[in-house]
Amino acid sequence: MRRLMLSIPLLALSAATAFAQAPAAKAAAKPAAAKQSAAAKKEPLVEFDMMTWPEVKAALAAGKTTALVYTGGTEQRGPQNVNGGHTLMARATAKAIALKLGNAIVMPTLAYSPNRASADLPGTIGLSNEVFGQMLTEISEQAIITGFKNVMIMGDHGGGQPAVFADVAKKLDAKYAPQGKHVYFVDEVYKKAQDDFDEWLVAHGYPRSSHAGIPDTSTMLYLGGDKGWVRKDLIATAEGDPVPPPGARGQGRGTPDPNAPPRKNNGISGDARRSSVALGKQAFDIKVDYAVKQITGFLANQPKASTQQQ
Repeated sequence: MRRLMLSIPLLALSAATAFAQAPAAKAAAKPAAAKQSAAAKKEPLVEFDMMTWPEVKAALAAGKTTALVYTGGTEQRGPQNVNGGHTLMARATAKAIALKLGNAIVMPTLAYSPNRASADLPGTIGLSNEVFGQMLTEISEQAIITGFKNVMIMGDHGGGQPAVFADVAKKLDAKYAPQGKHVYFVDEVYKKAQDDFDEWLVAHGYPRSSHAGIPDTSTMLYLGGDKGWVRKDLIATAEGDPVPPPGARGQGRGTPDPNAPPRKNNGISGDARRSSVALGKQAFDIKVDYAVKQITGFLANQPKASTQQQ
């Protein structure tokens, strides 16, 4: 009887220990399951500079033979946006395009574009059209040597488009088309997307703007508002030189209009004060959609002999 009385507390203690360990085991299993789920949802590698050479080789063999050469730029973007905005937006945009296409790899983003430095607004480091064109040419040809069958060149900065981009694409496509390899200038990702979004803004009561205005600032807020891309405390005062209506002249470059409002010369063209994350997402999505549609069209319209090598 005494042994029985002693065993009862021991049984109770064992049961309590087992019940305590069960929730702990379940809790430990949850992080493992979460990791497996995250791994299953992991994005495919599409950035050349974030891949190893065996990964690039495997991607090419699997059919990812379209190279995206998306250039950025280092340029002042008003008091509220960092100078590397073009490059930051370009990298994010190119990655999104590649993921949506499913057959493309993004080349490392070029951080310079045709532009001119300024001591008054010291945020710009530019290249001449000649140097930039040579860089685009060599990068595209290096991509072809690597094994890519199609090269899409595009940029986040208006300078050099289409003067340099279009010229490089035309010359290289003529050179490599007989080999079943092609080089295209994807112009709709910048000009058409930007023009259409600007028209949407005006139609919905937003002020017309261009450089460092609502489209730029909103896109940077959407992509990097939590990464320090935008000085959020300065958005409330982010008003710059007025943007004249289409066909009209302002106080900027070219022949100025003496009756136009005076310039502020703070790097902003227009009014960025109503910038928002929501508008940034809209502008970003338009760019990605326009690029994917145009690239898909280029590939679909290739001669049959070339299409087989995509």
